[in-house]
Amino acid sequence: MADTDYRDISLNGLWKNNPAIVQLLGLCPLLAVTGSVVNALGMGLATLLVVTASNVFVSLIRNYTTDAIRLPTFVMIIAAAVTCTELLMQAYTYELYQVLGLFLPLITTNCMILGRADAFACKNKLLPSFVDGLMIGLGFAAVLLVLGFLRELLGTGAIFADMHLLFGPAAANWKIVVMENYTPYLLAILPPGAFIFTGFIIAFKNMIDADIERRQKLTLSDAPKESRRVRVTGKIS
Repeated sequence: MADTDYRDISLNGLWKNNPAIVQLLGLCPLLAVTGSVVNALGMGLATLLVVTASNVFVSLIRNYTTDAIRLPTFVMIIAAAVTCTELLMQAYTYELYQVLGLFLPLITTNCMILGRADAFACKNKLLPSFVDGLMIGLGFAAVLLVLGFLRELLGTGAIFADMHLLFGPAAANWKIVVMENYTPYLLAILPPGAFIFTGFIIAFKNMIDADIERRQKLTLSDAPKESRRVRVTGKIS
């Protein structure tokens, strides 16, 4: 589509309509597997691959599916993408695959992925659908990564532990101890900690949005008002 605004699509996926902190979709993996950076990154990449692939294939078949079979077809496409992602992880990151466990196949039921397929991919051409899936996946993965970073740091005093699970033996020494002799803050890596930190991230985003809106209003109010020239006809006595 010539009039496709890719900047708007990107901004929606990454910030304005972020599935994790705006739509609040996919909270199950968001809260369950973000106890460490490596787990969050692994789940984020898996979700990114699935949502991008499903958007692409839904866009390709959008003119060949009727309303009666549309949603079942979308679910089958998503399930196939999840299966392929699982097979890839079993082949190359088997230990991380075991750690993530049940939450990988649960990507199939993620409302975010089905929602993008139904709301965007089935109505748009291939390239816009690809960009939409990519940006939605990146936005979701970014929130997972920030959450995993905060929880691992405050829960253990270190970051990037066990990165070899995702990147192989070369990443075995990537762990960085940020705080020596640190007493672990266990709440951060427990399920209640996930809710607390997610709330902080949402509040931080809302503060930024409110500040941006305030600045825009100030800019509009300070702008010089348009002067109008009045034409007077006739004789004034």
